Amino acid sequence: MSDYFVPPTGSVPTVAYFSMEICLAQGLPTYSGGLGVLAGDTLRSAADLAVPMVGVTLAHRCGYLVQHLDAEGKQTETPCIWHPERSLEACEPTVTVEIEGRPVKIRAWRYEVKGHGGHIVPVFLLDTAMTENSPYDATLTDTLYGGDAHYRLCQEVVLGMGGAAMLRALGYEHVVHHINEGHAALLMLALLERQLDGRTRWDMQDDDLEAVRRQCVFTTHTPVPAGHDKFPVELARTIVGTERVHTLEAAKAIERDELNMTYLALKLSRYANAVALRHQRVSQEMFPGFPITAITNGVHAATWTSPAFQALFDHHVPGWRQDNFYLRYASEIALDDIRDAHARAKKALLDEVQRRTGAALDQRAFTLGFARRSTPYKRADLIFSDPERLRQITRRTGPLQIIYAGKAHPRDEWGKALIGKIFAAAKALEGEVTVLYIENYDMTLGGLMTAGVDVWLNTPMRPLEASGTSGMKAAINGVPSFSILDGWWIEGHIEGVTGWAIDGDPVLPMDPENDIHALYTTLERTILPLYYGLPYAFAEVMRNAIAINGAFFNTQRMVMQYARNAYRLNGAPVSAGATLAG
Repeated sequence: MSDYFVPPTGSVPTVAYFSMEICLAQGLPTYSGGLGVLAGDTLRSAADLAVPMVGVTLAHRCGYLVQHLDAEGKQTETPCIWHPERSLEACEPTVTVEIEGRPVKIRAWRYEVKGHGGHIVPVFLLDTAMTENSPYDATLTDTLYGGDAHYRLCQEVVLGMGGAAMLRALGYEHVVHHINEGHAALLMLALLERQLDGRTRWDMQDDDLEAVRRQCVFTTHTPVPAGHDKFPVELARTIVGTERVHTLEAAKAIERDELNMTYLALKLSRYANAVALRHQRVSQEMFPGFPITAITNGVHAATWTSPAFQALFDHHVPGWRQDNFYLRYASEIALDDIRDAHARAKKALLDEVQRRTGAALDQRAFTLGFARRSTPYKRADLIFSDPERLRQITRRTGPLQIIYAGKAHPRDEWGKALIGKIFAAAKALEGEVTVLYIENYDMTLGGLMTAGVDVWLNTPMRPLEASGTSGMKAAINGVPSFSILDGWWIEGHIEGVTGWAIDGDPVLPMDPENDIHALYTTLERTILPLYYGLPYAFAEVMRNAIAINGAFFNTQRMVMQYARNAYRLNGAPVSAGATLAG
């Protein structure tokens, strides 16, 4: 039996990319952070490569959150309201799913991702805000990662089962389903019911399960156990229905009396991957019964390259937009040109910081950037572990500026407290180290920060960084990383060539005191002396970041790997500019 989906002779299947969040554009609040940004970059590169793909997500009329920070760094949130009917095209069909035994109607809005060569990847945003639905059901697609477990599971029924129904209603018959994290795993239940075609679970055969597996691939994104959606089986019976839970039990897709979405996705996928080589090993330890490979994440180069570097690449590396591998030839760009482009990107960032905060930062001062979701394992405050040593370092080597951004989940009190700690550190260091926290991190600020700082700082607890992509955005803009050896940085790090490691051996047990010592020592003895004393040697590292890391850690390479290894689109070769759709 074939290990991948084979459509009717002469046709190429459509890849349906399911993700709870997708970052489509600055004006659409349909994402919260890295997972959504990666999803948007994936679709953008699929459009550039003319991969036959569609996206499926939820409309999120209330978005994720608008972050407000007071003078002490206390975060409060308000909804980010938008109206898809004002900017998106309504799709004609509606579909119905059953939740708690009642019908819930779903419509879809169409957004188009247009590739460099004109190929369109449509994205369908599912929406339950319809008059036919109860007031509660009408809100099910409103808030990204909102509500309690009941709300979340109802949402995942809409995404998975409703998404599968919507694709069929829209005429997509021959589909490879790519589940981006476990939130959409219930689409496999919909596919299984479709495969059974009226037969009961008692009639289910191994061939039925295999038929579903051939249609599905799965990407897991988190090595943190709490990041995998799990629901009590009793709640699943209430929302999904007792008979459907029995079907999942018959498929051996229920484990330990809970509906674990990652386990379900692994059980009924023919291909599963982690998002970095290290993450593959961690995921394999978490789920030892399933083969998990690795396709390391990337970023959409044209989206995250600053205007200054876009102009530089257009002049020196023609063709880089069509084929990101050409960024390898950035190694031939003059260092003065690299320095000039970065200076313009840095000015654009500092101008925006002043517009948002009123603070005028020094263009010449060494500037660190840190922008992540605020949660304890990312250790945003690690650099403030010894404030006095930080003061001494700047007195000996030169001024230091640190720009922070990032939202905490509304229910993550520890993440919120972390923001407060950074505000407190900023006050304690005032006059010696400049620290700013920019509220309401978004796509625009992310692009300015990853291009405009001098070095990108990343300090997660190992091995909890699945991949990370902000440092990849920085690399494309000639900004080296200074990072714990975890996630993608294990693959992208060449000490003193593409950036610097905070710790020297990712295999040894994590030692916070060692991390702190390594951070201060490398900053004081290597990075700051290079920046202030040997600016052209520092520019060599900047150029290497582009030529070595920017040329590889992009979603064009990533999507090509998915097309070859995961989707197996009839064995069609994939290359930059290739048209798989015929």
